[in-house]
Amino acid sequence: MIIVHTGDGKGKTTAAIGLAVRACGSGLKVLILQFIKGGQISGELEALKLLPIEIRQCGLGFTNRGEISEHQKAAAETLKVARDEILSGRWNLIVLDEINYAVKFGLITEAEMLGLLEICPPELHLVFTGRNATEKLIDAADLVTEMTLIKHPFQKGVAAQRGIEF
Repeated sequence: MIIVHTGDGKGKTTAAIGLAVRACGSGLKVLILQFIKGGQISGELEALKLLPIEIRQCGLGFTNRGEISEHQKAAAETLKVARDEILSGRWNLIVLDEINYAVKFGLITEAEMLGLLEICPPELHLVFTGRNATEKLIDAADLVTEMTLIKHPFQKGVAAQRGIEF
């Protein structure tokens, strides 16, 4: 299955990690590649160390920090890793966390992202997360969930809280 978690609400990565935990509990081999996140310790990274789920932070963090060319280079390398892992036959489920952001911010192209669908074997499940999923990805997907922002503490100036948002 091709699964997409998108929208402006909170919970896209959280839902994908929940799916990864469920898949792991069913004996599936799971890989999570994070396209934007990098260098930040988060609750999910610590918790997933307890499970046989492989998670790799491949990005450089927020794209407004540092040279865009460095972010593009990291995203291109992550895309290459994603291609290699999709073709490896080692995994039952691969989460491409924040890949939609990578497309939105011009770190990789939509065509490059959609190329992953073309090489995906039918027995592999792929999960795409991040705001602004493209229409072509949505059309190609089997399952699409849009997280809708209704209310968030950030709107009142409350900073992200450890254990809840990271």
